[in-house]
Amino acid sequence: MVSKRRKYTREFKVETVNLITGSDQSVAEVARDLEIHPNTLYKWIRQYSENPVEAFPGKGKQVSEAEELSRLRRENQRLKMERDILKKAMAIFSNDPK
Repeated sequence: MVSKRRKYTREFKVETVNLITGSDQSVAEVARDLEIHPNTLYKWIRQYSENPVEAFPGKGKQVSEAEELSRLRRENQRLKMERDILKKAMAIFSNDPK
């Protein structure tokens, strides 16, 4: 039987990380109680400790740096296309018909 991937809200993840870091329970104990793999909890702790404000952005949401990088890549692609069109137009108009 195929099990569905479980999804957790940002609030749940933050509370779980606070439970682990704020108490003397180990990651293994919390993982057993919540029936979550310990590696998942370690990943949550790492993400939250790196950037608490932007941790766990959710489905389809990117952190601001990744979002900006994506926008800049799209803009770069558009500008390259415009440049290529202008190069072709310049080549066409610069030929002197004699």
